[in-house]
Parts: sequence; structure tokens; C-alpha cells
Amino acid sequence: MKKPQFLTGSEAAMMISDSSTVATIGMTLVSASETILKAIENRFLTEGHPNGLTLVHSCGQSDRDRGIQHFAHEGMLRRIIGGHWGLQPKMMELISQNKILAYCIPQGQFAQLYRSMAGGEPGKITKVGLGTFIDPRIDGGKMNEVTRSAPDIVDIVTIDGEEYMRYKPIPLDYVIIRGTYVDEMGNLTTDEEAMQLEVFSAVMACKKFGGKVIAQAKYKVKSGQLHCKRVVVPGIFIDAVVMCPDPENDHRQTHSFAFDPAYCGDIKVPVSGSDILPLTPRKLIGRRALMELSMDDVLNVGTGIPNDVVGPIIAEEGIDDDVTVTVESGIYGGIPMGGIDFGIAKNNFALVRHDDQFDYYNGAGVDVTYMGAGQIDPEGNVNATKLGPLPTGAGGFIDITTNAKHVVFCSTFTGKGLECSFEGDRLHIVHEGSLIKFVKKVTQISYNGKIAREKGQKMHYVTERAVFELRPEGVVLTEIAPGIDLQTQVLDLMEFTPIISPDLKTMNPDLFRVSGPFGLKDIIRNK
Repeated sequence: MKKPQFLTGSEAAMMISDSSTVATIGMTLVSASETILKAIENRFLTEGHPNGLTLVHSCGQSDRDRGIQHFAHEGMLRRIIGGHWGLQPKMMELISQNKILAYCIPQGQFAQLYRSMAGGEPGKITKVGLGTFIDPRIDGGKMNEVTRSAPDIVDIVTIDGEEYMRYKPIPLDYVIIRGTYVDEMGNLTTDEEAMQLEVFSAVMACKKFGGKVIAQAKYKVKSGQLHCKRVVVPGIFIDAVVMCPDPENDHRQTHSFAFDPAYCGDIKVPVSGSDILPLTPRKLIGRRALMELSMDDVLNVGTGIPNDVVGPIIAEEGIDDDVTVTVESGIYGGIPMGGIDFGIAKNNFALVRHDDQFDYYNGAGVDVTYMGAGQIDPEGNVNATKLGPLPTGAGGFIDITTNAKHVVFCSTFTGKGLECSFEGDRLHIVHEGSLIKFVKKVTQISYNGKIAREKGQKMHYVTERAVFELRPEGVVLTEIAPGIDLQTQVLDLMEFTPIISPDLKTMNPDLFRVSGPFGLKDIIRNK
């Protein structure tokens, strides 16, 4: 039986040849193979090799410092094909400065593309991406000027008279994965990882193209000690294993801690007072957004405002048993973490594979998805993927918003400097933001309002002072906050005039309650 080599990080780095295509599996800092990635970077900095690489990754894989930031060197990379770069400032600089070719593929399509590649299919065929910046008739997912004349990695195909996107296969030379336990035969588990990810699919895709698999592990055990159901990747598919010599720094469960058993499901912990958020514009937006829920809804929480506030508000309001929270990483239930630790949760009752989770999002679709946003225009198009000069990429945004039954975008009304207070159950603008978000034309189409209207998808755009609904006739203003002047504090700060509902309402004053629950349980149960 074939056994992998057990190597040091430096020895594994020597395996990577110039001009090869390398896939890394992880999300934020979860499952980042730091020992291996650091060794590859160090080899390039000292020897100039490997160079001219293509880096392939479905998720954002960094905490602004580690992860695939180790590849962010001019000359080391020739091309990147990724899902998200929001936590990778050095990579975004390389892209924005046209130092590398850069393509974006929606995260869920990417995770499932590995499955299509593994099975020898002609690519991933789907409607996800049509009408957005991923569509080859718009930008083709090309993220900078130097990539404009480069070959397309997506195209449009017609099946039974309907248009679909085809995400083309990407031949892989290497895939770098991470696990918890490995035995002497190379069989690998992911027991202590905070996500299951798409590890096995990526390994099979790599093997389909004759590539090599390099794994980082935390503990080594004797052959036969691992229960067969715990093994995520059989050792026969792994070429090299690197045992991490410094798990505290190079095999962290996530950015904020080396290991917490609550985040891999080993234990359940009580909700503490620290999980209750003070009232801020972000929490206010989350409160109003959650009023769109109904009993037994399954919801998705995206990055930005939703992931920071939705879970804590649900816990504070005591509706954990009334609705089910999911996250694109595969989480069901629990309290998701936000910011740099996006994608993990404590007290979740299920944790499925990343690529399997998108079978749900791309198929049946969640009842409600909560997403961050940066711009909206009169057509209902939303930009959440290119805010300013640096390209963040799609993440799971396009996958999830395409097929959700109800999309609720969460955004402050203006940006850069907005300050608010909440005396007397009213909203007071202490300092107005300088950045206009309601624009004549969005910088990048992440969500296509025309397609959404054509298929009758329900959509709301919730801010701290106003609520908008996308209807067949366009963007309709339906609510304003108590204490807000419609003309000077809403309409004058928009580059277009929305349709004003003849039934314009004042937002529920209970939303502005500074402490304690605001009554979400009764709102949901009385619908």
C-alpha cells in the first residue's frame, strides 16, 4: 500500500516547481497550513523559487497577515484565481496595481468546481453568476486591467434554450490541505478543525490531473488507531505529510485562538453577557432586518454587518428555537463569530462540508439571507464586492443571493464617519457620513436587480434610517426612522430619487431601545 513521505516544511516546499498551479484549502485562517505556506514563502525569498505560480483558492484565506498572504510577492505569483481577498491587503494591492493576473469565481461554484473536475466533467454548469461581474459579457470575473486581454475562465452555454454559466476546469499540480490527526499510513482526520471545507473534493480534483497532495497535521498516531469514519482523506491520496512543530502559531484553529473545543463541536457552552451587543447603528440595522423573519425560517448570515450582529441578536431575543441560522462554511445553529473569525460558530448543532452546503444554497435556497452591501442603484443592482480601489471579490455572496427566497441587504445609509445616538427611542445623526451609497450606477454588479425582479425574488435594503424594498416598478422607500427628516437626511443624500411608498411608515420605535430585547420573539410569532 502506498504511504506518503513525512517531511519538514522546508522539504515540502522543495516539491513545488516553478510555473505550477497550487490550490490551498482553508477559510479565513481556519485550516491554513502555516508551516507549509511559510516554508514556500521563505524558499522564494531566499532562492527566488518557486516563481510564476498560479494560486487557486475558493475562500478568503488570511487574517490580514497569515494564510495565502505568504504568496503575495511580485514574481512569486503570475496569476491568482480566487473567491475573496477582503482580509488579504497585500494580495489586493498586487491585483489593483496590475502586478498579477486576477480572476474571481464565486465561492460556492469554486468549491463545487473541484467536484466537477474530480469527476472529469467539462466544468461547473449553473445559472449562478449570470448578470453579475462574473458574466463574461460583463467582466468575466477579471479583476484588473492586465487580465482583460487574458483568456476567459468562464463562458456561456445554452441548454434546452436556457443560458448557463460554465466555470471551466483548472488543472492542478498541487493541493495543500490540513488535518488534525494523521496515522503512519497517511490517513487524515479533521477532528479539531472548525470547518469541514471541501478537502476531499480538492484532493480528488488534483489527482484527476496527476497532481500531488501535501498535508499538514497536528498529531501523528499509529496505523489502525483512527476510526474509519473519522478519516477525511485516505493516505493513498496523500504524497507528503508535514507535522506542525508549533501548533500554537502555525496550526491555529482560527485567528483568535489556537484551540477552543466549542468551535469544533466537542462541547456546548452557555451564552455569556459578553455576547450581548450594545446598541449601535449596526445592531439597529440587524434588529430591523431580523423583523423580516417568520417562524421556522432557515436563514443565512453573510460577512459584514450580518455576521457581526445577527447571531448575538437572535440569542439575546431568545428566538434560537424559532429559526435556524446557517453560514456558508457549513454551520447550522449556534452563535457565529464575526470579523476575522467569520465562518465558525459555537453551539452549532451540525457542521457539514463546505461544498455540500452550497448544494442547499444553490438548489432549494434559504428562506432569508442577510448580506452586507456597499452600493445600490435605481435598478436595484447591488455592489458588495468592489468597495473603493481594492477588489474584495465575491465570496459566497453571488451564490447565496441568486437563489435565496428573500434577500435582505444590511448597510449604513452613508459611510465614512457616520455617528448616531438613540435618545428617546429615536435616531439622531450626530455626524453624517461622507460616502454616498445610493448611487446612479454601482461600481460593480454583485446582485442583478433586473434578474431579481423578473423572477419575483423578494429583496429589502435595510439601513439605520430607512428601509427600501425592490418591487417590479423599482426601488421603493417603505420606512423611515423616527427622528429622521425625509428630505434632508434621506432624499438629499441619494444620487437618485426612489419611489416613495404611498404607505410610508415609521420604523418600529422599539428598535431604538438601548438595552434589553426589543420584542423580536413576539413580532415573529404573531405573523
